Amino acid sequence: MGPDICITTLIENNASSPGLSAEHGLSFWIEYDDRHILFDTGQSDLLVQNAKALNIDLAQADAIALSHGHYDHTGGLSAVLNIAPNAPLYLHPAAIEPKFSRSDHKSYSIGMPDSAKKAIHSRQVIWTEPTTSVFDGVGLTGRIPRTNSYEDTGGQFFLDEEGIKPDQLLDDQALFIESSKGLVIILGCAHAGVVNTLQQISNIKPGKDFYAVMGGMHLINAGPERIERTITAFREYDLQQMGPAHCTGGNAVERIRSAFPERCFDCSAGVRIRF
Repeated sequence: MGPDICITTLIENNASSPGLSAEHGLSFWIEYDDRHILFDTGQSDLLVQNAKALNIDLAQADAIALSHGHYDHTGGLSAVLNIAPNAPLYLHPAAIEPKFSRSDHKSYSIGMPDSAKKAIHSRQVIWTEPTTSVFDGVGLTGRIPRTNSYEDTGGQFFLDEEGIKPDQLLDDQALFIESSKGLVIILGCAHAGVVNTLQQISNIKPGKDFYAVMGGMHLINAGPERIERTITAFREYDLQQMGPAHCTGGNAVERIRSAFPERCFDCSAGVRIRF
């Protein structure tokens, strides 16, 4: 028997129940035997309301991990840190850097809110530049090497308001969990590229079977070639379950569901997946 794993979506762009609210963002509550991990916090304190509606006690968090430093994954952090004051926080050092996007010749600040940055200063922080173990059987990739030519960060992202310094989003990381059926991979936005992420986890856990991947895949701006190559990689890694969410994009979700009609599942707020 392997570990008992249950993953509940607290925040996503859509909600699966009338009693829950949705926002552009992502947050997962992960139960791994008797351990509890919060992965990302959405863009506001809405996850606190949804957690209460789902009878989830955020004070039980044994660890809080951030996939990267964008507002839609870190906005609820200060609220959560107040609720779970003893949970260590895992994030890459670049997650706290200023972050901007550009559209129509305008710049938009999309980094971690000041409230979250202030809350971090008083916390036990574990910086995840290298691969980092959270618990036995649960780890974070840390920085993901960019090894292929067809994946990019998925948008016009910069470290400065003028749009001069590109943001390679080196803070982007994924969580991986060992289950009895194989590795379960949780993505925030996969700004490093889904295929690069799978390759890195394969390097970290050589010889381990892959079972599931879920979360934001940031294929919303991807062309057909990148989407098809991603689907090819899913086949090569023999993924049995896929939960595209958040920033994956309608075209990519449609293609993934078409390629794997029996293997895809919904990741909207309120959905609970057991492995």
